[in-house]
Amino acid sequence: MLLSRDRLASAVRRALARSPGVVLVGPRQAGKSTLARSILPRESPNYFDLEYPAHVQRLSQPAQVLERLEGLVVIDEVQRMPGLFPLLRVLMDRSDRPGQYLLLGSASPNLARQAGESLLGRVETIEVGGFDLEEVAAQGKWDDGRADQLWLRGGFPPSWLAASDDSFAWRQGAIAMHVQNDLPQFGLDVAAPAMLRFWAMLAHCHGQVWSAADPARSLGVSEPTIRRYLDILTQTMMVRQLQPWHENLGKRQVKAPKIYFRDCGLLHAMLDVRTLPQLLVHPRSGASWEGFALEQVLRLARPDHAWFWATHQGAELDLLMFRGERRIGVEFKRSDAPRMTPSMRIARDDLRLDALYVVYPGRHRYALADGVEAVPLWAVLPGRSS
Repeated sequence: MLLSRDRLASAVRRALARSPGVVLVGPRQAGKSTLARSILPRESPNYFDLEYPAHVQRLSQPAQVLERLEGLVVIDEVQRMPGLFPLLRVLMDRSDRPGQYLLLGSASPNLARQAGESLLGRVETIEVGGFDLEEVAAQGKWDDGRADQLWLRGGFPPSWLAASDDSFAWRQGAIAMHVQNDLPQFGLDVAAPAMLRFWAMLAHCHGQVWSAADPARSLGVSEPTIRRYLDILTQTMMVRQLQPWHENLGKRQVKAPKIYFRDCGLLHAMLDVRTLPQLLVHPRSGASWEGFALEQVLRLARPDHAWFWATHQGAELDLLMFRGERRIGVEFKRSDAPRMTPSMRIARDDLRLDALYVVYPGRHRYALADGVEAVPLWAVLPGRSS
């Protein structure tokens, strides 16, 4: 079963209407190439896949080839040929430029640096992750079974679409491939067993405020080294560091980020959780669902900025989103009937929230207090706000 990525394709087309180039960035197997081929067929002479030797050979003299092409040009795995970026800058700056450029790359520190230094102000960047709730919904309708499958397996297309046994095996292989093949290319010179241990430690930190001290002691390395490991996993879109929000409130506020696996399927592979019944009774089930719901809200709500907030006295807010001048708070509760808590009242009042939503895996919306509402996860889908 193939799922539509019309929303992403439309975003790419709108960006190309504004800019000479667009960079699609995301982890391997997230569907970047499939998305690009829905816009320009791979058989087109304007399509270059730099993992395919014949296409690499075609670009052995890139200036002679690219400056003659008209229309949309797609270059897949562009980070494999860093020498292209200065040339692309020149082509995009030409007043008579005949073409536009759709550049695909696996998320990496190198790609971010190359695109930022050479193509700044010339390209728009669009992140491509795995499937989200809108994409797996059955013809736009909420489906508990599909939502649970997305939570268990994550959104990588080969994982979500696989037969049940193959999904877990694919995710284990994807983790091993990222550690053994991808991370060394991105400048992380660390033995694969040590990196796998670090990633397993992160699984138990999912949804928690980050501290480098314990992982550093366990692996026998310095805290700056551990932070570098974490930063690279963040730049490769495996991990999200949700940064803390600070205000002058006269309270001691948490200043370290919270850590989340961006794909809950990879989290469950690290935790050896293979089935939904196992997941529902796992000690990390609540934290897992919080991370899953947080990613869905961020991807579908697309806020201008996103943070979390917490004080050392115990008050906290899972997600603080800014949309223009509006401050929107979100709490995530894996509960049948969430209730108002003192922490929510403190967050609402201290942060002067315009609205506070408590997202939970239920079916009904209901008010909890003035400006506070319990909201089912399905309500984050476009057109399902009421």
